[in-house]
Amino acid sequence: MDSLPARLADRALCIGPGRASESYLRVDTIVQAARGVQADAIHPGYGFLSERTALARLCEEEGVTFIGPTSAQIDAVGDKLCARAQAEAAGVPIAPGGPVETVGEALALGREIGPPLLIKAVGGGGGRGMKRVDRLEDLAAGMNLAAGEAGAAFGDSRLYLERFVARGRHVEVQILGDGRGGVVHLGERDCSVQRRYQKLIEETPAPELSRDFRARIHAAAVRFAAQLSYRSAGTVEFLVDLERDAFYFLEMNARIQVEHPITEAVTGIDLVAEQIAIADGRGLGSKQEEISTEGCAIECRINAEDSERDFCPSPGRVRTAVWPSGEGVRVDTHIFSGAQIPPFYDSLMAKIIVHASDRAATLERMRQALASTHIEGVATNLGFHAEVLADPEFGRGGVDTGFVPRFLERRLEEARAHG
Repeated sequence: MDSLPARLADRALCIGPGRASESYLRVDTIVQAARGVQADAIHPGYGFLSERTALARLCEEEGVTFIGPTSAQIDAVGDKLCARAQAEAAGVPIAPGGPVETVGEALALGREIGPPLLIKAVGGGGGRGMKRVDRLEDLAAGMNLAAGEAGAAFGDSRLYLERFVARGRHVEVQILGDGRGGVVHLGERDCSVQRRYQKLIEETPAPELSRDFRARIHAAAVRFAAQLSYRSAGTVEFLVDLERDAFYFLEMNARIQVEHPITEAVTGIDLVAEQIAIADGRGLGSKQEEISTEGCAIECRINAEDSERDFCPSPGRVRTAVWPSGEGVRVDTHIFSGAQIPPFYDSLMAKIIVHASDRAATLERMRQALASTHIEGVATNLGFHAEVLADPEFGRGGVDTGFVPRFLERRLEEARAHG
């Protein structure tokens, strides 16, 4: 109740203790709270229950508008195998692979595809239940680990196997659907700067993509969403295979994304306002030909974690929080001087978003914004972001998902050389 959003809200309700299992994950409590204050709609944000069918379904049953897709659509894309089938039906490329229930099935499919392979959880996300296997003889052990992790995290231990793309980029397309088959895209974002499948820096437009490639990936995302008659904002995620000059469907996030502000920056479109309008039955605010992008935008996720100690979480009290400001700078945060960062949730403290005329100007603006940010009391990854923005490989643009491991290894080697 002492967070910045609660302080700024006209009214805030306590829905339970700090632990998510006793509060934010209680669907019945949330809907009951909405009914209690006579709220006619619920926006689920981008965490916790935003992609849980149970909340959308209970809202439908209780006559509360869910500002998001239908429960059936969340179901359709939440199951990775179902989503792959939808992609295939829409003519969207998928990576070679398929479901596996036994080690024997996995070995047969693995021989057909060829290593390296990626074991993935059907109900997974955020890298949990995902294991890379470089040798067929390691498949059994990898499947055991992935199934156990997926079962604990999602209550679903089903797995599928895909070709592992050695040099890939994570590129996602922002779409809006009216629920009646009408779909528009708002360009793409590059989210390849990741650590253990967790995004750290996102930018739009994705650098170093040809106009033709960009058009094809946009069209694929629109086809996929139209196949579902998708309603609300959503993101269709792709893995770009640099060695094959191809892209494959990864998944669809049936919610607003953490990184949505960079799309808002280059399009001038308020995505949450669009979600609300669509949920209210007013349809799409713009036709595709009316949507354009201007300049470049980058987002850095500022987390309460110690990048010098393997990114260990750093809960505690923030003594001082000074955020950047100025032209082309936006900060989304729940943190203020004196705020407490509890140990129960994600370590995300803030998102620093900058927008400028081109990528070079945007990078410089972000460097200045990071230098103007000052946080005391907890460890943060501010220094990590500053180092990445100074790195020549990142500066050239178009890095693949292996960039962060390479960057950290270079940093470690330099420390050893000077140690």
